[in-house]
Amino acid sequence: MPFARFARPTVPLAVAALTLTGCGSGPSAAPAARAAVTLTNCGHTVRVESPPKRAVSLNQGTTEIMLSLGLADRMAGTATWTDPVMKGLEKANRGVERIADNAPSFERVLDADPDFVAASFVSTLGQGGVATRDQFERLGVPTYVSPSDCAGKDNSGDGDGSRAKPLTIDTVYGEVRDLAKVFGVERRGEKLIASLKKRMTTATSGIDASDVTLLYWFANSESPYMAGCCGAPGIITRALGARNVFDDTHEEWPQINWETVADRDPDLLVIGDLTRESQTAESAEQKIAFLESHPVTRNMTAVRNKRYVLLSGQAMNPTVRTVEGVEQVAAGLREFGLAG
Repeated sequence: MPFARFARPTVPLAVAALTLTGCGSGPSAAPAARAAVTLTNCGHTVRVESPPKRAVSLNQGTTEIMLSLGLADRMAGTATWTDPVMKGLEKANRGVERIADNAPSFERVLDADPDFVAASFVSTLGQGGVATRDQFERLGVPTYVSPSDCAGKDNSGDGDGSRAKPLTIDTVYGEVRDLAKVFGVERRGEKLIASLKKRMTTATSGIDASDVTLLYWFANSESPYMAGCCGAPGIITRALGARNVFDDTHEEWPQINWETVADRDPDLLVIGDLTRESQTAESAEQKIAFLESHPVTRNMTAVRNKRYVLLSGQAMNPTVRTVEGVEQVAAGLREFGLAG
């Protein structure tokens, strides 16, 4: 499985720093007294009696939302870092303890004395993950999982799940609102959402990619993982009006043979630039070298014309950095003269 949560990206666009630094810089205001917050989240009822003061984020996606909301001083730890922190959040991130580079043990999380635990993936807070939500909640620690990993998604199989309907960026905005409400910083949440919406509008303005086909390759050269129709790459594709050559599968990251890939012959290849070593051809450099030397792929249109856009793993995940993915693919379409 590609497990996008283990990817590392290229350096993100500078525009991310400009739009998010304003939300993420500076200390958080002291939590104000307020009534308990109750949310329905991925089939669980989450009740938070007061704004958390010692939150632990178990995946980078939730971490970067919290940092973007200016909550570094209310975080007791982060874990499962797959990418360099989003540009503009470096200072805030330095003030939060990293309790593990990858998935921590349940005991290590409890050592941080958390009063709230958040994760980007159902598998992180499930069987075989750090711990189940019930294990935390039996200890009085409320938990939260990114709704993008459960809304309209079936995670019951052995792969990365499948989606009954396309994910939308509104689900990511909903996560921002949820976390802002939990911490009592609703105005910051709306400011962050407004900045993300503005970036989406700017990135897609004037683009007509209706005749352009895309392919998203996450990892593995032997049995490559390509994006199906409906996850974060689908958000990018639909925002730009293009078409994913594998939009006929609802699997999140199906493994597809190279003969089928070559037969679909996309106009543009969106390539995950990873630094992990758990699969073959992780980095973009390795992927491109493979594409340009393999007899099945070297004559593909995108390969012959070197039409490559490199994305971070986080941009291929449903996170605030999916907006970064829209920006980068849009820039690639313009650069290659495919933007209409």
